[in-house]
Amino acid sequence: QVQLVESGGGLVQAGGSLRLSCVASGRTFGTYFMAWIRQAPGKDREFVAALTPRDYADSVKGRFTISSDIAKNTVYLQMNSLKPEDTAVYYCAADRNYNGRYIQNYDYWGQGTQVTVSS
Repeated sequence: QVQLVESGGGLVQAGGSLRLSCVASGRTFGTYFMAWIRQAPGKDREFVAALTPRDYADSVKGRFTISSDIAKNTVYLQMNSLKPEDTAVYYCAADRNYNGRYIQNYDYWGQGTQVTVSS
């Protein structure tokens, strides 16, 4: 089993940047497939980015970058050129199997971190 804790959310103006972090504990970090998923107010959860292989939602491609530091058991989401429509709760998710954009199949979720982008 793996536990996930996100941090780094906050309030930022449009055009600004934030870096989210997800620290994983428990089983060996490298054995899990990791992803970032978000949920905007009144909307369903949606895929944002997957670590391995790299994959991005069209809405964030070219602006967001997912990366990891295995030594720190941490996955990052660097978010640049933020837009008001990026406002959401961002979740880190993990699974032993590759799920890609099928977010309903991820077994492990963090508690989420709020990102608010003002216009």
